[in-house]
Amino acid sequence: MEQLYREHWPLVCGYLLRRTRDPHLAEDLAQETFVKATRALLGWRGESPVAWLLSIARNVLVDHLRRSRTELPLPDPDELGLGEAVTDAVAVRDVLGRLPERQRRLLTLVYFDARLLRPAAQRVSGESGLRGTAEGHPDHVGADHGAQPHGPAPERDVQ
Repeated sequence: MEQLYREHWPLVCGYLLRRTRDPHLAEDLAQETFVKATRALLGWRGESPVAWLLSIARNVLVDHLRRSRTELPLPDPDELGLGEAVTDAVAVRDVLGRLPERQRRLLTLVYFDARLLRPAAQRVSGESGLRGTAEGHPDHVGADHGAQPHGPAPERDVQ
């Protein structure tokens, strides 16, 4: 084991240093790696010592990260000035979640992805018609109010 330690300490320590960017922590984790390797030496099948030691080092690092993970409390939405917006967003997500898939996709395309209603409905339905949409409603995007959502009005021959 002493020979493994001498030969592979720089590699294991360098591996951990590149991942932690903290020389002291990397040395501590490298020491823990070799302690675990000493305990597991009987289970080692004589494969590549580098691969074996680096897999132990990786596991030691993952264990360290799990132990040291700190959870920060989320700030209150009112402190961020988002209280009403957050409440509205949660309500919208709840309502969307209860809609049938096609309606949810259509509303998501129109209101969240800023698509026009007709192309979005065609994309969702895969058809050229807009069955089950608001095509007949006066506020419909494609309704003829003088506004042209798809570019300028075609020129008309005035006689």
